[in-house]
Amino acid sequence: MSFDPKEFRRCLGNFATGVTVITAKSADGTQVGVTANSFNSVSLDPPLILWSIVKTSSSYAVFENADHFSVNILAADQIDLSNNFAKPSEDKFANIETRNGVGGAPLLTNTAANFQCEKYQVIDGGDHWIMIGKVVAFENFGRAPLLYVQGSYAGAIPFTGAKTPAQNVASDKTLARLHDSAIYLMHKVLQKVQENYLPKQSSTGLSTSEARLLLVLSDTAGITIDDLTNLVTIPSVDVIDGVESLKGFGLINSDLELTDKGEEMAERLWAISNQQQSDIFANLKEDELNSFKQQLHQLLKQLS
Repeated sequence: MSFDPKEFRRCLGNFATGVTVITAKSADGTQVGVTANSFNSVSLDPPLILWSIVKTSSSYAVFENADHFSVNILAADQIDLSNNFAKPSEDKFANIETRNGVGGAPLLTNTAANFQCEKYQVIDGGDHWIMIGKVVAFENFGRAPLLYVQGSYAGAIPFTGAKTPAQNVASDKTLARLHDSAIYLMHKVLQKVQENYLPKQSSTGLSTSEARLLLVLSDTAGITIDDLTNLVTIPSVDVIDGVESLKGFGLINSDLELTDKGEEMAERLWAISNQQQSDIFANLKEDELNSFKQQLHQLLKQLS
């Protein structure tokens, strides 16, 4: 049985993962780092983990010869770091703060966690080498992790499990502080919005990243791939794949302009978004909604 490689990869993208940067250092001091979401646990006793690297990678020679490597689990605010190590560069470590781990493998700062590993086994895995490491040291910094799903970066929103007052009469007393927390309330609202919005978006047949790219393209003109990559929180390689998918669906042309079919799809996506907004803010007057949007703009500016 044969598969369309792009569709196979697109299907695999439904499995949400974390994002890591795997690093190593050769005997002559050459440092390498690659962004990977193939990291996974293997065994607790002995403590083993794995990740995979494409066989054509120019970095593989260093990983092959190094006795150790480090797994840096990126935090939610390290998208730029992920992009940096995901694309070719003469010196990926330029202006990147690191410290030496076991065997000299670089450890990145401000990550969610790291695992320092002794190379344990390398297995042939089709067009990838599967690298198994034995963990000899690790650090857990407890920062919120960066996630990756459907070709896009994402953040984790933990389900609190808290019941509504209608379900739990004691909740007003037992959750008084939570219900007075703006952070908690924003998390709950976003969770509910996504639960309602994402299935409707998915009904269009587009992945989250494809839908986001199409909406951006529908709201811009004369844009390039580089411009597009800077406008969306999507890895550059997935921007390229997403654009190719949109071309394959007949939604955009080679100049990144929407076709008639693309215009129809974009309008469908905007209609879903606008309807979602109307449903959520049905009880607000127009000036109240505009004021709320302005507050959101100010908050985003403050946090940037």
